[in-house]
Amino acid sequence: MAAKIGPHYEMGKSHRDKIKNSNILNALIQHAVGERDMSSTQVQAGLGLLKKVMPDLKSVDHTGEVEATIVRKTIYEAPPE
Repeated sequence: MAAKIGPHYEMGKSHRDKIKNSNILNALIQHAVGERDMSSTQVQAGLGLLKKVMPDLKSVDHTGEVEATIVRKTIYEAPPE
């Protein structure tokens, strides 16, 4: 391994994962807009990997009643002298 020059910085696993995952997303976007050819197997693999790292966005509806109390405060300040 080559000697390191300058301040020592070791990239954490989460940073490396974010970089790897962004490349997957970029490849899928390029394929969607026609800039890159991918087989259906590659697309499916990319989508499967994205599902492992990106949260599913689901809509959530709140049902039921909520009892809330509204508190109003008025703060008076003395005028500057």
